[in-house]
Amino acid sequence: MKKCSAIVGGLLLLLFTACENQSKKDQRDSPTQGTIHISVDESFKPVIDAQLQVYHASYPNTNIIAEYKSEADCFKDLQNDSTRMIIVARGLDSNEIAYYTNKLSFKPQFDIVAYDAVAAIVNEQSKDSVFTLARLNAILSGKEKKPVVMDGHNATSTVRYLKDSVLKGGTFGPNVMAVKGSDSVVQVVSNSADAIGFVGISWVGNPYEPKQIENLKKIRLALLECKACDEKNEYAKPSQATLTFGQYPLARPLYYILKENANGLGTGFANFLSLERGQLVFRRAILAPAKMNLNERSVR
Repeated sequence: MKKCSAIVGGLLLLLFTACENQSKKDQRDSPTQGTIHISVDESFKPVIDAQLQVYHASYPNTNIIAEYKSEADCFKDLQNDSTRMIIVARGLDSNEIAYYTNKLSFKPQFDIVAYDAVAAIVNEQSKDSVFTLARLNAILSGKEKKPVVMDGHNATSTVRYLKDSVLKGGTFGPNVMAVKGSDSVVQVVSNSADAIGFVGISWVGNPYEPKQIENLKKIRLALLECKACDEKNEYAKPSQATLTFGQYPLARPLYYILKENANGLGTGFANFLSLERGQLVFRRAILAPAKMNLNERSVR
C-alpha cells in the first residue's frame, strides 16, 4: 500500500508539474494569439486604429491594447516591462540603443514603416492659406502674431518636429496655444477664422473617413513652400504624392520600436506593418508607405 501511495503521489506530482508547465507555455504570446500592451504617439491614432482593426480581424485570438499618448510618454513606457512596443516619430539614438541593450541583454528592433505629414490647417473662411517656411518660422516664434494651435506645449512629436525643422531649435512664441489632442486642434481651427493648426495628415486627409469629410467642410489644408519642386515659388499640399516625391516640407517618419527577443505578438504586428497588407492600410490612410512601392496600373 505504501509503495502504491508513493507511486500515485509521484504520478500526481508529475501531472501537476506538466499542467503547470503547459499553463506557462500557453501564456506565451505568438503572432497569432495572446495579449500585449503598446504605446502609440497620439498623432498616429487614426492610422494605427485602422491597422489594429485589420490585424485583429485576421487573427481573432490576438489582443493588442494600444494606449495613445505623447511621444515622450511613449519612450517612458518603453522602459517598463508591461509595454512591449511603441510607435513614434523617431528611432533610438546611440545612447538609447546602448541603454536598452545593457538593460535587456539584446538590441531592440526599430524601423520606419511609413512617412507622415505634419499638415498645416486653416479655417475654410481664412483668406490666408499659402505659407513659406520663413513665414512659418515667424509665426511659430511669435514675430507674427497669428494664433497657432497644436497638441501640447511639449513632449509631443508634432511639437518636437516643428521646433527642430522649422524653428531650428528655437522657442515658440506666446501666440502658440496648446490643446489636448489632435482632434481638439481641428475643432479649434474650424471655429477660428484666423488660426493655423498642425496635425498629422491621418487626422484630416483621409477621404474614406466620414468624420474627416465633414471636418474638411470647415477647414482647409494649407499649401507650404515646395521642398523639391523644379520651379521656384511652387507650393504643395500634404498628400501621398508630395510625401513620396519629397515635395511637402513637413514630412516625418513613423517608426515602431520593439523590445522582443522572440517570435511573439509584437514581432507579428511589426512584420504586419512592414508587409503588403499593413503597407496598404498606410496607403489608404494617405500616408506614404516606406516598405513597398504600391503603384496603380491600368489593365484591360
